[in-house]
Amino acid sequence: GLGCNAAAVVSSRIIDSWRERLLAILTNSLMPCNGRFPLLIAVITMFFAGGAGTGGVGTGGAAFGGAGVRGALMLTGLVIFSVLLTLALTKLLAATVLAGERSAFTLELPPFRRPQLGRVIVRSVFDRTVFVLARAAAVAAPAGLVIYVLANVEAGGVSLIESAATLLDPLGQLMGLDGVILTAFILGLPANEIVLPLAMMIYLSRGTLAEAADLQAFHDLLVANGWTALTALNVMIFSLAHWPCATTLLSIRKEAGGWRWAALAFCAPLALGIACCCLT
Repeated sequence: GLGCNAAAVVSSRIIDSWRERLLAILTNSLMPCNGRFPLLIAVITMFFAGGAGTGGVGTGGAAFGGAGVRGALMLTGLVIFSVLLTLALTKLLAATVLAGERSAFTLELPPFRRPQLGRVIVRSVFDRTVFVLARAAAVAAPAGLVIYVLANVEAGGVSLIESAATLLDPLGQLMGLDGVILTAFILGLPANEIVLPLAMMIYLSRGTLAEAADLQAFHDLLVANGWTALTALNVMIFSLAHWPCATTLLSIRKEAGGWRWAALAFCAPLALGIACCCLT
């Protein structure tokens, strides 16, 4: 799951026990994928591993000194935290929804043969990569259209996306976030990579996604809109513990055999993330 949660769900076919395979599928999204690492690294850099005593991003060689070490340690701590969340949710599901007998673990040495390079590449491409990319493509186009409409259609002089952020603000404040952040996470369902660009778009009241000129400018924008170190911490926690991306949900539906398991994979980490954010 540290590479791609959707690919990890497909790879769970290697687990013989159906019950334990479901446990792996349902909890896999708690592992930070490549789509969430940029968010985690950017937030750590802007709020926790910047220049000493500034509370913001550092400059020059700071990344190779104490700030860089702090950032690396914090990112490592977040990954360890995600592993603990995964174990906790697995334990809960194994004792409730998926209660049953544990299967025996037998590790059998396979016969050793000369690798067939062409067959390995073909199977990897068609059995894994193509399936995942096809599901991602099926999600990306309609999602982009929805985001464009919400950002550019107005009601009462306010865009629909800003109205949604206002509506979600009470829940966001309860979780130590705000309505804009929750809206960005919801619209980031197709891909976790777009959560921060979406938040920037809403804060700036723009109709299209945009990139910050640099992390310092982005940090100043977030602080101007009420972000604190606690906000940043809750954003990272919720990034680790929330619903899987749409491609992963489609993979779960196919691999687990129905939308009810995909719904559980959506709701279980979400409940865990809301609880953790409310606690902090």
